[in-house]
Amino acid sequence: MVAVPQSSSGLRRDARIIGLLFASTTSMIGSGWLFGAFHASKIAGPLSLWSWIAGAVIVMLIALCFAELAALFPRAGALVHMSHATHGAALGRLWGWMLFLAYVAVPAVEAEAVVTYANNYLPYFLQPQGGGVLSLTGFVACAVLLGVFAALNLMAVRRLLGVNSTITWWKIAVPLLTALALIVVGLRVHWPSGSSVWTVDRGGYGFEDVFLALPAAGIVFSYLGFRTAIDLGGESRNPGRAIPLAVIGSVLLSAAVYILLQLGYLLALRPADIAGGWAHVAFSGDAGPFAALAASLGMGWLATILYIDAYISPGGTGLMYVTGGSRILFAVGELRAGPGWLTRLNGSQVPLLSVLVMWAVGVLFLLPFPAWQKMVNYITSVTVLTFGLGPVVLLILREHQAEREREFRLPAAGLIAPLAFVASNWIVYWTGYQTNSFLFILVAVGFALYAAWYHLLAGKPAGEFGWKHISWLLAWFGGMWILSALGDVGGGYGVLSFWPGVILVAIWSLLVIWLARRAALPAEQIAREMMRIESTQ
Repeated sequence: MVAVPQSSSGLRRDARIIGLLFASTTSMIGSGWLFGAFHASKIAGPLSLWSWIAGAVIVMLIALCFAELAALFPRAGALVHMSHATHGAALGRLWGWMLFLAYVAVPAVEAEAVVTYANNYLPYFLQPQGGGVLSLTGFVACAVLLGVFAALNLMAVRRLLGVNSTITWWKIAVPLLTALALIVVGLRVHWPSGSSVWTVDRGGYGFEDVFLALPAAGIVFSYLGFRTAIDLGGESRNPGRAIPLAVIGSVLLSAAVYILLQLGYLLALRPADIAGGWAHVAFSGDAGPFAALAASLGMGWLATILYIDAYISPGGTGLMYVTGGSRILFAVGELRAGPGWLTRLNGSQVPLLSVLVMWAVGVLFLLPFPAWQKMVNYITSVTVLTFGLGPVVLLILREHQAEREREFRLPAAGLIAPLAFVASNWIVYWTGYQTNSFLFILVAVGFALYAAWYHLLAGKPAGEFGWKHISWLLAWFGGMWILSALGDVGGGYGVLSFWPGVILVAIWSLLVIWLARRAALPAEQIAREMMRIESTQ
C-alpha cells in the first residue's frame, strides 16, 4: 500500500506498526497489573481468574468494532471524528468532551499508583489512617509526575514512541517474570503440601462476583488502553493495516499477561493469608501487594524489581494517555467543538496547548478522587460509556456506507456490534449507582452548559443544534441511570437483584441501538460528513 502523505494539519506520520502496538500495550499494562490481582481476589476469590478472562472477552468485542472504524478514520483523535459521522456535530461536540473526561483522569491515577507503591518506603505520600488516600505531600508529588508526563509529550511523536517502545519491553518482561516466579513457587511449595487456596472460604464469593470485579478491581480499566493506537491514527504511515493490528494485538498480548499474573497470585497465596476470608486478605505492604507477597515468600530480589517497576509501568501508561488525550483535544479543536488554539503545534509538531490542558485538568482530578481505586471506578464507567458509541456507529456506517472500501472488515458485525454495546452497558451497570450518579450528573451539567452557550451566548438557531439526532442519548443515559438506581450494585436501592438487572440492561441496550439508528443522519448527509472528515487531514 502507498504510504499516507504528510497530513495537512502538520502532524508527522512517523508511527509504525510496532510503535502503535507498543503504544496501546503500554497503555494497558500500567498500574492495573500492580493492584488488579489483589483487589480482584478480595472480591471474587479464586474465581477472579475468570474475571480477567471475561474482561478480555468483553473488551475484545469492543476493540473489534473499533478496529474497523479506526481504519476508516485514520485521524488524530479518531474517536472524536467517529462521533460526528453518523449523528452530526452536536453529538460530536458532546462526545469529544466526554472522551476528554475519560482520558484526563488516567495519567492522574497512574501517578497515584507510583506514589502509593513509593509510600511503602517513603511513608509521606498517603494519609496514615489508611484507605490509600493521598496526603498533601502525595498530592504535590502526583502533580509533579503529571508535569513530567506532559514535558516528555512535547517531543516529536517518533522519538516519543521510541522511548515508549523501550519502556514497553520492560513492562512486558517484569509482569511475566513475576507471574512465572509466583507460579513456580506455588506449584513447587504450596500445592504439593495440599495448601491450595482454591477451597478456602467458599462462601466468601459467588459467581456474580466474577462480573462485579470487572470495574471494581480495575480489570476493565486495565484493558482499555487499546484506544491509544486509534488516537495516533493521524500519525501512522499505514493506518489501514497498522491500527487494526495494533488494537487487536495489544488486547491479546495484555490479556495473556494479566491472566498469568492472576494465576500466579492465586497459586502463591497460602491458606493462612485467607484466614479472615477473601474480602479481608491483607499482609504487610498492602500498598504494594505483589512486592509484599514476593517478600513474604523469600523473593526479595523480585520485590526490589517490583518497586522499581512501580515507577516504570504506571509512568509509561500515564505518558501515553497524555499523548492520546492531547490528540482528542486536537481533534476537538480541529472540528470546532472547542477553541481553535487546541490545535496549536510546537516545533516538534505536537499539540502544545492540548498537552498543557491535560496536565492542568489532570491535577484537578486528584481532588475528588485522591485514591487509586476511587478513581479507577470513575474511569472505567466514563470510558466504557464513551466506547459504547463505537458499535452503534459501526452498525450505521455498515448500513449507509456499505460501498465504502474497508481495509479491515469485521466478520459478523451484525452480531458482534450489538453484543459489544450490551457488554459495555453491563460494565457501566456493574460499576454501581454511586459512581454512575457522579458520572451522569457530570455529563448532564456539561450538556446543559453547552446548550446554554449554543443558544444564549452564541445565539445560534435551535434548528441547527441537531436535537433530533441526539435525543436517543437521553434514553440511553437516563435509562442506565435509572437501572443503576434500581439495582443492587454500588449503592443502588436493591429493587433489582443481580441477574434481573443484567437482563433488563441487555434489553434496554438493544432498544437504545434501535433508537440510535432511527436518529442517525440521512445517508447523503453521512456521506458529506465522511468527506468533510477526510478533508481535515
